[in-house]
Amino acid sequence: MGFPRGCHECKGYTLRPVKTIIETLEGNKVKVSVEIDEVEFDRNIDQAFRKIAKEVRIPGFRQGKAPRQLLEAQIGTGAARSQAIQDAVPEYLSQAVREHKIDLIATPSIEVTKGEVEGVVGFDATCEVRPVITVSGYKGLRVELPSIVVKDSEVDDAIRSEQTRHGKLQDVDRAIAKGDHVSLDLSGVREGSPVPGLNVEDWAYEVGKAWVSPSFDDKLIGKKVGDKVEYTEAPNGTTQEADMTVVVKKVQEMVLDDLTDEWVSSHVAEFDTVDAWKTALRKRLEDMKLNQARGVFVDRTTTALAELVEVESPEAMINSDLQARVRGTVEQFQAQGIALEQWLSATGQSTEAFIESLRGESVKAVKIDLALRAVALAEGFESDADDLEAELSRIATQAGRKVAQVRKVCEQNDAIAELEAQIRKSKAVDWLLRNSTLVDVDGNAISADTLFGEEDGE
Repeated sequence: MGFPRGCHECKGYTLRPVKTIIETLEGNKVKVSVEIDEVEFDRNIDQAFRKIAKEVRIPGFRQGKAPRQLLEAQIGTGAARSQAIQDAVPEYLSQAVREHKIDLIATPSIEVTKGEVEGVVGFDATCEVRPVITVSGYKGLRVELPSIVVKDSEVDDAIRSEQTRHGKLQDVDRAIAKGDHVSLDLSGVREGSPVPGLNVEDWAYEVGKAWVSPSFDDKLIGKKVGDKVEYTEAPNGTTQEADMTVVVKKVQEMVLDDLTDEWVSSHVAEFDTVDAWKTALRKRLEDMKLNQARGVFVDRTTTALAELVEVESPEAMINSDLQARVRGTVEQFQAQGIALEQWLSATGQSTEAFIESLRGESVKAVKIDLALRAVALAEGFESDADDLEAELSRIATQAGRKVAQVRKVCEQNDAIAELEAQIRKSKAVDWLLRNSTLVDVDGNAISADTLFGEEDGE
């Protein structure tokens, strides 16, 4: 029976030729000191010679086939030892990180301490690790969700929206009021250049939609056909001001038919009466509100949890999340056929301002990560073999791969520990669902059972 690399059999017990010492430092850092004995490291030197052989031509031997002894005699061991240290140190550090379950959050700083010329090879790695925190107050978490109660006015608005689809526009000779439909010539200029999307003629617009800029509707209300409005303001979604010019060309109001059973029967499929239609509308709105509350639950809960975190988020974690966030945003733009430079120009942002605008979300994401890990630790949540298998299966299904393939890739990339952490965090979210106080904007209680159904066994 063979022994794993890095171990030797010796008189009935196993000696490890790689010695690792972990020392805790200040500032969420640890120092990993590793020593590799000469016999073990000689294997790395041998690998380095094979690598060098592919780059050195030796008469009488094919490229890469020259034996180590010949290469040693010709070029010495210095180059191979340097190559071996360069290649092997990250490998031995990776082994130590896995063995001691060191939760790295940044690339370690490595210093070779011995063995650059001969003998035992040693190195120190200063590693910044994820802090383990506690979160006070998570058991009394209060989460505000959108209301799941449908008001009569919301049903009335839905009815009016459908009536409007079948309404008729009628010219009026009066000042513009909210809800009117107007035809406008719109011009937006910034530093002498037209602002993309803000230069259009005969534009049909419903007053009150809050498009264009924050005060746009207020400036239209009270104006009449032929009036011109000029003002300076940052368009919606931008930070830089633009000079806006609006000319009113037509004012119309929507004329609606009376709401009767006959109208419903003629214009609304499947319903013959106003009452039947109203009942169905209310049920549809209730389902929509329930799904909306479900959809924002995780974000609202984790946001409330993050607000309980009192420690500063590690800069290394923030930067890592920020880089991924920027990369994801750019890829999303590319998928939509939008060039980042064009979007930045349209929104009046610099690259630096764009990146900084995402930083707040990264700070929040780091606090959420630390807090969920804290809840999982405090509640004793674990990730067992079945949990991991289910998660790998889920990933495999999404990727269209076999579970064994996904597992192998995760193991090769040291991602299993992170998957297990994600499972524990998911269990923490599930726990918070059942143990937090859920309320709507008016303070009315919302039942977790109403949101997600009763727990198993209830």
